[in-house]
Amino acid sequence: MKAILLSIKPEYVDRILAGTKKYEYRKRLARSDSSVLLVYSTSPVMKVVAKVEILGTICAAPSTLWEQTKSNAGISRKKYREYFHGCKTAYAYKLGKVEIFDPPRDLLDYNITLAPQSFSYVDIE
Repeated sequence: MKAILLSIKPEYVDRILAGTKKYEYRKRLARSDSSVLLVYSTSPVMKVVAKVEILGTICAAPSTLWEQTKSNAGISRKKYREYFHGCKTAYAYKLGKVEIFDPPRDLLDYNITLAPQSFSYVDIE
């Protein structure tokens, strides 16, 4: 099975793991029908910390997407607007069940040597 490995800043990873961030925003989506995200927490953690179910994706104008998702955004409106500044289209993964890895996993466990800038495809069991 293929999964999408996403690089996410630790402050947002913490919110995903706590269940307060139910959407992961992106300027583009991975081209995959995968129903699984692997969450790579960027520096200073630098580990794959969780597997998250993808419940669906949303594509809309940034203002429309914000209105649809703001109650579970896990990000301030200001940061959201800064991220999507100049974009005509915004995307979000709707996040479901979270499986936290204890201990967190190395990228090498997935045969990856460098963290992806945005996302990567990986084979999982």
